[in-house]
Amino acid sequence: MQPLFSEVCWRRTQLTGELPLPVKDTDGKGIDLLMRLCNFANAETECLAVAWLIGCLGPSVPVPAPFLTGPQGAGKSTGGRMLTRIIEGMSGDLRRAPKDEENLIAAVAAGWITALDNLSHMTPDLSDAMCCIVTGAESVKRALFTDGDVFRVDYRRPLLLTGIDVGVIRPDLAERLLPLRLERPRVRRTEAELWADYAEVLPVVLGSLLDLTVKVRAVEAETPTDLRMADFAHLCAQFDAATGLGALAAYRASLDDLNDDVIEGDLLAQTVLRHADTIEPGAAQQMTSTEWLSCLSRLYSGDECRPLPKGWPTTGKVLSDRLKRLQPTLAARGVLIDSGRTKAGRYLEMTRPLPPGPARAIAGVLTPWPHAPGQARGAPPARRAPLAVRRPRRPKVAPRSGSFFAL
Repeated sequence: MQPLFSEVCWRRTQLTGELPLPVKDTDGKGIDLLMRLCNFANAETECLAVAWLIGCLGPSVPVPAPFLTGPQGAGKSTGGRMLTRIIEGMSGDLRRAPKDEENLIAAVAAGWITALDNLSHMTPDLSDAMCCIVTGAESVKRALFTDGDVFRVDYRRPLLLTGIDVGVIRPDLAERLLPLRLERPRVRRTEAELWADYAEVLPVVLGSLLDLTVKVRAVEAETPTDLRMADFAHLCAQFDAATGLGALAAYRASLDDLNDDVIEGDLLAQTVLRHADTIEPGAAQQMTSTEWLSCLSRLYSGDECRPLPKGWPTTGKVLSDRLKRLQPTLAARGVLIDSGRTKAGRYLEMTRPLPPGPARAIAGVLTPWPHAPGQARGAPPARRAPLAVRRPRRPKVAPRSGSFFAL
């Protein structure tokens, strides 16, 4: 019997699990029962974890990939399984990262949450594939046993990662990550006891999460316009309006920490920031990419004539491409990289804009605006957005009193 087009057709794969029947949370402590089983480091991390779970329930909302990190024995894999099984059922589990993109796409398309365990190294290809999974992409290949037909797969799925350290994080992936730090528990429990307690509270946790999702989604909130994952930032703003907690501030602080991680793992970014310290606020420098490469290489080598590190740009074109990737990270630290062309050729411009604010006159003298390529100095810029202010590392979150979320 063929299903009617008006009916909903469910697709089941080997990764499809059974969810428990949600139970009404009468005392408003369902989320608390989950947090007592996890080892999240602080209340900010718990807020972000719950906001991510709410985002996973909306198929139209792209959510960042939580990266559960912490010392050895902090329960990262266990915490990842618990978060995954709330959405996927008790059959949901972690897996190793596939060795090629084709197998990764097949695994992603067959389920909802893709949870990768114990990542210790992230290749550029895997990093690009993760960016596509978070924000959505399409895979097209030739259909088997045909010459002229194709097999098409659209995918955008929640992604979850665990690991102690993944090494250098590329800037485009850093904007799509959600670091969740865990701590080692003071009292150890057996696996059988822990998962028995989890299976017992899962129906209440799921019911509480569904009630909280309805409450959060019904709230009107302003969408932050300065963050890459604007849908998730809007969800955090709704979450704060509904609960009075500080998920959006915690999300901003986590992105700030990731920017630090990107800079600490990129010697070129560190050298650019060292050179930018020599530029006066409101001023700019223009050079060709080859001249910039020579300038930054001399600055890195110093008087000791240190050899350039592996991966250092070898041509002006490579340097220009690297700086394009680092633009958002450097902009968050008060350094703007721009490019343009004159009759003499192409150039790169490095600018240190003035701090945002209405007052731009110092000691009665009007300070010039940072000019855009082809624009006269002193004229207000027409293209550039105001520089995002660095947020505090540890935002204050409303203390928990009794229940984590009282609905």
